[in-house]
Amino acid sequence: MQLITTRDATRLTGLSTEQLREWTSRRALIPPDVKPKGHGSPARYSWQTILLLRLAVVLRDHFKMELHAHRDLFPELGAGLARTSFLSLWGKSLALYGGTQWRLIDPREEVLGTDDCIMLRLDPHLQQLSDSFALPKPTAPGQFQLFPALSMIAETAANHSTGRRSNG
Repeated sequence: MQLITTRDATRLTGLSTEQLREWTSRRALIPPDVKPKGHGSPARYSWQTILLLRLAVVLRDHFKMELHAHRDLFPELGAGLARTSFLSLWGKSLALYGGTQWRLIDPREEVLGTDDCIMLRLDPHLQQLSDSFALPKPTAPGQFQLFPALSMIAETAANHSTGRRSNG
């Protein structure tokens, strides 16, 4: 599993280093995947944790929600994301029903029940994560990349600059 440091986490979430520490350590809303071992040792974060942090920023900034009041939701979401593949999240929205109740919704699917919910689209967040973690993204409806194109482009450019030929 690829993990990123605090520096990259702040870039991907829009949180300052101090805010990130507040949310992940002091208030423990969304803990890091690897806690710092000591002073000067950075925490490390998986794509699932970065996605949770990005969604928390949306809830705070766009919906003006007090995150501490919903602190039980984040471990539930984290556990659910840990069981869900990155590819299966594309095209989905997250429906938050209050408390710890949530569900992944396909846009073609009707939201069931009469309960109110907050819907968060995942694709803009997944796009950022895909670029930063070199995770696959859909290329056409129902199809996904077999390997990230960025590594192919970089390899091709390196081969051209050194005069080597690719074996492809």
